[in-house]
Amino acid sequence: MFPAKIDEPPAAYLQTNGEIFAEFGATTQDSGNISYGVTIDNHRYFVKTAGDPDDPKPFSPAPVRQEAVRRAGRLAAEIEHDLLPAYHGLIETPWGPALIFDWRDGDHLGTHLERFRALSADEISEALNQLYDLHDVLTSSGWVEGDFYDGSLLYDFDTQQLTVMDLDDYRPGAYSNDMGRMFGSTRFMAPEQFELGAEIDDRTTAFVMARTALVFLADGTLDRPAFRGTDAQYAVLQEATTTRFDSYQAFYSAWLEASSM
Repeated sequence: MFPAKIDEPPAAYLQTNGEIFAEFGATTQDSGNISYGVTIDNHRYFVKTAGDPDDPKPFSPAPVRQEAVRRAGRLAAEIEHDLLPAYHGLIETPWGPALIFDWRDGDHLGTHLERFRALSADEISEALNQLYDLHDVLTSSGWVEGDFYDGSLLYDFDTQQLTVMDLDDYRPGAYSNDMGRMFGSTRFMAPEQFELGAEIDDRTTAFVMARTALVFLADGTLDRPAFRGTDAQYAVLQEATTTRFDSYQAFYSAWLEASSM
């Protein structure tokens, strides 16, 4: 139902063909991307763009933002998972690519983290298990983590549905850190994400996912009394963030074993 290409800015096209009910731009993020919630034919969609190419304010220039959005489209076309909203394709626009997803209800964990952390350990652990399963699928398909943090997540507190979004900085295969201090939150990042030229691979994904558990189920540290999981789970997270696992699969297998005890 969506065209392959349009000759007008995304918002103009969406307003003509539906009703925009939400916009996410400079007031909600600093990436330069602009996204929309829109209703078309009684169905709600989330439309992601790289933003206005003439806007000089974003840190990344328009071609870099557009390539990141295009890469996210490739990932969305390749990977299906319950945590990812259904993908309906890419529209070429004067602003570059626009990605069309189903709309997902939920609260942004970047601003509702404390409410999420107040949930039972069992509910948080179930969300982590789903998140780890998604990254097992991503890793098996050759995708490596980039810029993952609580701001990458929505959580519907009524249905207990976790949604992962903003995977623009995930890349296929191992890659070299070409930035030094990469995009992301220090609460989640691995040491190599601060080192220019360091290899970023599925070991990085394992570290970031372990840090996610320490943020969600503890106070973001390895302080054992603060961790609300089991001793076996704690041991896995400790190894993942100190001596490190050799691969994401090794981390995930150890987590599944620890969680079954």
